[in-house]
Amino acid sequence: MTEVVSENSEVTVLLVDDNPQNLKVLYETLKDKGYRLLIANEGEKALDLAHRHQPEVVLLDIMMPEMDGYEVCERLKADPETADCAVVFLSALDDLQAKVKGFALGGADYISKPFQSQEVIARVKTHARVIRLERELQARNRELQSDQARILNSISEGIYGLDEKGTIEFANPAAGIIMRCPVEDLIGRNFFDTHFSTAAQCPSGLPVHATCSQGVAENQRDIRMLRADGTGFPAEYRSTPKLEGEELHGAVVVFRDITVELDGEQALEEARELVQEQRDQLAHISRLTTMGEMAAGVAHEVNQPLTAIANYARVSKRMMSVENPNLSLLQETLDKIEAQSHRASEIIRRIRRFVKKPATGKEVLSVPALLEDTREFAEVDARNNDGAIELLVSEDLPEVLADPIQVQQVALNLIRNALEATRSQEVALPVEVSARLTDKGCVRIEVRDYGEGLAEDAEEKLFLPFYSTKEEGMGIGLPTCRSLIQAQGGEIGFERPEDGGARFFFTLPVAALPSSGDDESSSGPI
Repeated sequence: MTEVVSENSEVTVLLVDDNPQNLKVLYETLKDKGYRLLIANEGEKALDLAHRHQPEVVLLDIMMPEMDGYEVCERLKADPETADCAVVFLSALDDLQAKVKGFALGGADYISKPFQSQEVIARVKTHARVIRLERELQARNRELQSDQARILNSISEGIYGLDEKGTIEFANPAAGIIMRCPVEDLIGRNFFDTHFSTAAQCPSGLPVHATCSQGVAENQRDIRMLRADGTGFPAEYRSTPKLEGEELHGAVVVFRDITVELDGEQALEEARELVQEQRDQLAHISRLTTMGEMAAGVAHEVNQPLTAIANYARVSKRMMSVENPNLSLLQETLDKIEAQSHRASEIIRRIRRFVKKPATGKEVLSVPALLEDTREFAEVDARNNDGAIELLVSEDLPEVLADPIQVQQVALNLIRNALEATRSQEVALPVEVSARLTDKGCVRIEVRDYGEGLAEDAEEKLFLPFYSTKEEGMGIGLPTCRSLIQAQGGEIGFERPEDGGARFFFTLPVAALPSSGDDESSSGPI
């Protein structure tokens, strides 16, 4: 017999019978049904054709010489290439034992001879459809498994599949790389015994144990895991339970080595500390520079009470040199000496407090008291610039949480800039310093002048380091102010009032909001 193939067939059917007449009848029955038909008249040829073409359906005669249908079926099912085909036995044997043996060897159906055409057509169609669907499903499953394998192999994080006792059933390549161990050597090991030194003493307290035993998802960072060689490393992991319906079957663990990440975080923290230290030093230098600029005025300010003290002392000596001194007048003069000494001491105290390095941490501050102290300090510059400072602050402002020295440094810098701008325009209006509570839960402090105003490109340049509108300016004042205010959790900026001049402002977070207000504070400008 020869092999007959229909090129347009989608389903392949192999017809196997040693009787040419039977093969002819089967061929004539199926030839117009759209199948690709293969014909074999003995077992070896049937096996060869089946191996090469993987038919969906095999119509197999049982009673054949040399190799009967039972052996052919057994060998078809043993070959992975043909194991899924549907074997339909053809036999004149109609006893129960023959059918049972056929089904036991993997047969899918049984047609008794002489067979009816309609029965053959119906059964071939049914089995062909089933096998076609099964093969499509298997192909899709293989595709999904391949996609899943590619995904798992491309993930840089280690992945374990554990059973409910913690036995490793699956490990991806990344797990082997992290553990410095072949993946096949990880399979079958106990997760807890392998990766934690305390597994024997207290297994219930180990990471992932609650997921395996109770179905509780976990997520922890910076735990210490052991590699297969006994070395340790810091790790981050996430574990989720494996569930089939409501039945727990272990856990899936995703983990990674965070040694480099922790080293980077440590380096970043050290860099932040260094930057903060340099910012503090720069702010301190800026305060010393400010005091250098104010030195002449401060010296004059201190000289006044010292001169008064000297004059009152001479008067007291003359009063005491007479035979009957006026003790009441002498007491009054000594009181004036004491008052002037307190005045000089207060000036020195204010200077020392301003130039010293601030203590770490923030304090709860009274804004009116802080701005009043700053205004008195700035009076020296006010007199030198023939200007004045007007403080417009409500006493019921809430307290703020900030560093008092750094905030005073910013306020003094803005006031001094405003006094210089006012002097350059020869205007008589004072610099206005005000503060108010915004609707965003922060205190906004403003310094308003009626001077020359700001340049058109001020938004782009004013807060840049080393940019200055002053001939002798270093350009570190406003950038330092911005850094100091941002460190307090606030913002700094400026506006151009419609009636001229400039208005600089900065915000500070309140220490405690009124009970009727919102619990959240905002440091942004309004």
